[in-house]
Amino acid sequence: MKKILITGSSGFIGRNLKEQLADKYLIIAPSHTELDLLDEDVVHTFLVDQNFDVVIHTASENATRNAKRDIHEVLPNNLRMFFNLARSHELYGKMYYFGSGAEYDRRYYLSKMPEGYFDNHVPIDPYGFSKYVMAKYSLGAPNIYDLRLFGVFGKYEDWELRFISHACCRVVWEMPITIRQNVNFDYLYIHDLVQIMTWFIENEPKRKAYNICSGQVYDLRTLAGKVLKAADKQLAIEVARPGLGPEYSGDNQVWLEEIGGYTFTAMDTAINELYQWYRGQKNNIDPARL
Repeated sequence: MKKILITGSSGFIGRNLKEQLADKYLIIAPSHTELDLLDEDVVHTFLVDQNFDVVIHTASENATRNAKRDIHEVLPNNLRMFFNLARSHELYGKMYYFGSGAEYDRRYYLSKMPEGYFDNHVPIDPYGFSKYVMAKYSLGAPNIYDLRLFGVFGKYEDWELRFISHACCRVVWEMPITIRQNVNFDYLYIHDLVQIMTWFIENEPKRKAYNICSGQVYDLRTLAGKVLKAADKQLAIEVARPGLGPEYSGDNQVWLEEIGGYTFTAMDTAINELYQWYRGQKNNIDPARL
């Protein structure tokens, strides 16, 4: 049984990976108090002692409203966590970390950006730049791989900020769905991401960076309609600003061809599953925060 380290296991993606991979692998998912990723000596000693087959680095900082992070700490902390793991790459089999479409620079997003679009621009925001620096380093590292995510949704994400979960929670409380501005977005269901990760755990990738996305674009208003359909409710969809914002999507053909194809969970099915989950969590959702 492969031994896997998952960092950031209290976060959205890390928690789902820890929960869904536990029956297949020996999962080690230390808390921040158990493993301070900002301490290079602690990280090195931990890796020496554990002998992991795979490291999945999901821990990341971003200065969102609820994260309560100083925006000036995003860049140094993301890089320090990454390099404290990367500098000891000989102590584990391989490391996957989750990059971001932000590596392509949010000022210059294109529709369905391919991997080859990387490095056409250098991101100016701290989060995007931190992911850009990691990506540049991993290109020359023997066993470190960049899995670039775009929109990922599912249970345990921040329902106050993330659109699909926020919409589900508002509908649970019989509130209209609100959209700041409609935009086309590529969303990947968390359960699909977990399944995709099992392929990467079991196989040796041919490339150093992949767009991990569904390849299917939906506008937010359409997704809002799917939430209402799942709930079988008729509530308003309120859009604050007219027009369409910049599309956020990636081309996923490189990894689809390498793994031999993948059948994604239908968006209607995914949203229905997520809505039913939030309906069961209603008592834990404060409507005043919606």
